[in-house]
Amino acid sequence: MSGVLSTVDARTKLVGQNRLELLLFNLGGTQQFAINVFKVQEVMRLPHLTEIPDRHPVVRGVTHLRGQTVPVVDLRQAIRMGPLKAPDDEATIIVTEYNMTVQAFLVGGVDRIVNMNWSEILPPPGGAGRQHYLTAITRIDDRIVEIIDVEKVLAEIAPYNMKLSDDVYDQELLQRIKGKDILIVDDSSVALQQMHSVLEPMGLNIVQANNGLEAHQLLMHWKEMGRNISEDLVMIITDAEMPEMDGYMLTTEIRRDPDLKDTFIILHTSLSGNFNKAMVEKVGCNGFLSKFAPEAMAKETQRLMREKLGMPPLG
Repeated sequence: MSGVLSTVDARTKLVGQNRLELLLFNLGGTQQFAINVFKVQEVMRLPHLTEIPDRHPVVRGVTHLRGQTVPVVDLRQAIRMGPLKAPDDEATIIVTEYNMTVQAFLVGGVDRIVNMNWSEILPPPGGAGRQHYLTAITRIDDRIVEIIDVEKVLAEIAPYNMKLSDDVYDQELLQRIKGKDILIVDDSSVALQQMHSVLEPMGLNIVQANNGLEAHQLLMHWKEMGRNISEDLVMIITDAEMPEMDGYMLTTEIRRDPDLKDTFIILHTSLSGNFNKAMVEKVGCNGFLSKFAPEAMAKETQRLMREKLGMPPLG
C-alpha cells in the first residue's frame, strides 16, 4: 500500500497551485474520511502491538517501525465514534508525521489518493455531528468526505503546555508593537488557541481568519479602505493546509500584489521541517514555525518583528 504515496518532489509541484492530495479511508463503516497526503509516511497492515501501562484510552499500543517506537491511535475512538471493531487481519494503520513526531492511526481500510483543488474543500457546516473533529468536508463521487482535525486529536491525547514565562518576551519590542494588528490564519481551533496564548501577552490586536480565502478577502477590504497594510500589519501567521485557499496560495497572492508584497509572513504548520524550508523559499515566506512549539513561536515572531522595525537583533 505504501507505493500509493507520492514522493516529496511530486508533492512540491502542488504548492502555489492551491492543490492538495487526500488519502481516503474508512473507520469500519461506509462513511469516508480523509487526511492530507503531505502528513502520511506510509500505509500498512496493522502490525503486532505492545500494550503500555497508563496509556491514553484511544492508544491501542505501540509498534516498532524502522528503529522508532510509534504509538498507534484508534482514530474512530479518538473522534468519539466508539472503538474500531474491524478484524485485525483487515485493519490498517496510516503512519504520519506531525510536528516532527511520528504516530500511526488505526483505520478500517484505505481506499485511494485523490488530487483536488483547495477551492473544492469547504468548512464543515454548522450542526455537523462530528464537526468538533473536522477541519473540512468535500464531495467525491457524489459522496461527502470528512477531513479530520488530526491536530485536535493529538492535542487531546497529549495536551500542550501553552504558558510561557515572562522572560521569553522582549519588553523593548513590546513597547513598539503594543496595539498593532497581527493577522492569524488557521482552520484548526487548537492552533488558533495556541497562537492567541502566545501573542496576547505581546499586547497585539489579534485579527483572526479561518482560511486563506477569508484572509485574502480581508486584506482586499483593508486595501479598499486605504490602509497601508505592509506598514499597519505587524505580520501574518498562516497555516499551510486550509479549506478554499491554502497558506502557500495565500502567500503567493500576497507576493503578487504590489501593495501587499512587503508584508511579513510566517508559515505555521505541522508539516515536516525540511519540506517547509523548501516551500518557504518557493513561495516567499519570511520564515516558518512548527505548530505546538509556543516558546519557539514567541522567539521567532519577535525576531522578525525586530527585523521589520529595523531594531538590532538581540544578542
